[in-house]
Amino acid sequence: MMKITAILTVRDEGAFLLEWLAHHRAIGFTDFLVFSNDCTDGTDAMLDRLQELGHLTHIPNPGPYDEGGIQWTALKQADKHPLTQNADWLMCLDIDEFVNIHVGDGTLKALMDAVPDATAFALTWRLFGNADVDAFVDAPVTEQFQQAAPAVLYWPWRASMFKTLFKNDGIYSKIGVHRPRSPDKSRLDEARWFDTRGKEILDPPIKTRRLFNQFGRDNYLLAQLNHYALGARQSYVLKRARGRVNRGDKLMGMDYWVERNFNQTHDDSILRHRGLSAPLLAQLHADPVLHDLHQRAADWRDSTFIRLILEDESRALYGRLLLTPPTEPLAKKKAQELLRIGRRAQLSVKIQPLDDK
Repeated sequence: MMKITAILTVRDEGAFLLEWLAHHRAIGFTDFLVFSNDCTDGTDAMLDRLQELGHLTHIPNPGPYDEGGIQWTALKQADKHPLTQNADWLMCLDIDEFVNIHVGDGTLKALMDAVPDATAFALTWRLFGNADVDAFVDAPVTEQFQQAAPAVLYWPWRASMFKTLFKNDGIYSKIGVHRPRSPDKSRLDEARWFDTRGKEILDPPIKTRRLFNQFGRDNYLLAQLNHYALGARQSYVLKRARGRVNRGDKLMGMDYWVERNFNQTHDDSILRHRGLSAPLLAQLHADPVLHDLHQRAADWRDSTFIRLILEDESRALYGRLLLTPPTEPLAKKKAQELLRIGRRAQLSVKIQPLDDK
C-alpha cells in the first residue's frame, strides 16, 4: 500500500483536531506525524490517546527551539523520523488547512491518477473568511465557514501561496513549511511540479524556492487547500494569544485578519467528502476518553476567551474585529498600481548613493 504521511504541529487546538484527522484519513493520508508544544487545553493528551489507538504518532516538542522557531525545530526532527523516511509521499500541513480534491472520488489517489507524471503538487490556498461568526461553536469548521475568496484575487500575494504534496523520491532531502527543501541539484530535471489546474509549472524557481501559484479562473480545477485561517472572532483572539508557530515573536493583529477575511464566494465543495469522513469522526468520538478530552478542549476555548477579554489588548482587538467589515478584493488596476509602486520603491533604494558619513 502506498504510504502518504502528513506532518502537523499543534498547540491548544484540541477542539479542531478530530475533524482534521478524520477528513485527511478519509481522503487517503495513511500516516500522521504530529508535534505538540506548550498545550494547556489537553491537545497533547488527545494526541497521546490517538497514538494509543493507532491513529497517529505524537512527538512532544517542548524546546529549546532553534532560530527558525517551533515549527522548524519540529520539521528538523521529522526529517529523520521513520514515518517520513519510509513514506512514498509527504505533506506538511497546519490544523486550519484541509486538502480538498475535486477530481475523481476526491482522494489523493484520484489526484495522482489524474496527473500521473507529477512528483509534486503545489496545492494553492483558498482563503475562507470569518463568515460573520462571532463566538466559537463546537461544530465542524468545514460546515461553519463556507464563504471564501474569489478564484481570481490580485492582492494580497499571500492568497496564492501553496503547500506541497511531494513524492519522497530522494530529489529533496528536507521538509519545509510550504515546499520541500535541499534538492539534489543533479536530479532537479526529474522533478515535475504541477499546479491545482493540472498544468505543469515550467518556471525554474518552482523547483528550488517559489512559494506561490498564479491566479486564474480555473485555478482550483483539480484541487485546492481550504485555509480556515480566521475562524470565529473569539477564536481569533485566542489565536493571537497563542502566537505564530513559525514566528513566535510576531503576534497576529488586524493586518493578518484584513488580508484573509474574504467572503465573496460560497464554497461547500469539501462537504462531498463527508460521506467518508463522518463515519471516521463518529468512530473517534465513540472512544469515551477522546470524546471527553475533545469536550474539555472546547470548554477551554470559552473559559480562556473570558480570561483574555479582561486584558486591555485582547479587548481592543476584539472590538476592532467587530468594527471591521469583510475585506473587499482589490480591482486589478489598483493591485497592479500597488505592485508598480513597490517595484519603483525597490529600485529607488538600489540606486541611492552611499552616504559618505
